Amino acid sequence: MPESVDELLTLLDLEEIEVGLFRARQPRTSLQRVFGGQVLAQALTAASRTVPPERSVHSLHGYFLVAGRTDQPIVYDVEPVRDGGSFSSRRVVARQDGQVMFYLSASFHVHEEGYEHADPEPDAPAPEDSPPLTDVLAGLTGRSAAGWAHEWGAIDVRYVGDSRPGGAIEDPDHPARARAWVRVAGELPDNPVLHQAALAYTSDLTLIGVSVVPHGVVVGYTVQAASLDHAMWFHRPFRADRWLLYDQVSPSASGALGLSTGRLFQDGRLVATVAQEGLIRPLRDRKPQTS
Repeated sequence: MPESVDELLTLLDLEEIEVGLFRARQPRTSLQRVFGGQVLAQALTAASRTVPPERSVHSLHGYFLVAGRTDQPIVYDVEPVRDGGSFSSRRVVARQDGQVMFYLSASFHVHEEGYEHADPEPDAPAPEDSPPLTDVLAGLTGRSAAGWAHEWGAIDVRYVGDSRPGGAIEDPDHPARARAWVRVAGELPDNPVLHQAALAYTSDLTLIGVSVVPHGVVVGYTVQAASLDHAMWFHRPFRADRWLLYDQVSPSASGALGLSTGRLFQDGRLVATVAQEGLIRPLRDRKPQTS
């Protein structure tokens, strides 16, 4: 995965092969499969490049069908479903080696004035008072923090805490809750589409993990995990390179599936909402790696 902001920008710089058809690069990575947030962000970028600039994405829904390979490019085919008076709809099919691996539907809207209300931002210690997620994962898995940073260095994540027994968050009504501060680890250009794509990328990084918080296991080590679908709603302008508080909760886990939702706040304002269902299949005989 991208270790730097420059690498993240390269991932989001799609080559237009022909009208509505885009090819994306792959990062240097030791992962066996493509990170779901990468596919989500690239598909959103492709869709955004086919709509008028005054229309901004307000919602997206994606389905992950097949795990992507990291040694081959991904092609994104954008279908211009509709352009109305104030809304545009796009459907994106992602293919790799001729096989469909991902679908995205996205809706874009011209800004309009209207009613305003939003949930308040929950209390949380400041980012500088919260440990880097790389250190938290190193403590849970035995893998070095440097190893985690090599794969996820483009995103700065500070872990506020979670609701596991003895955890930093007490929430009797929600046994599976976690909070983190997130941002791109460097300055991005002043391009709203780029910030939306970067936030879509970031939103997939920790969300599935909240669904195993009460169970004392770690995604990717003692749990086989995969994103199955991902939905996102963009409410207000934001910058992905400034701190956002990611409040995440899993209302249900059953049948090896976990449902998680998240709210992203910046400067006290709710800017985006996320929902995802993922596979969380127990690996009963697997032990955490030590390097």
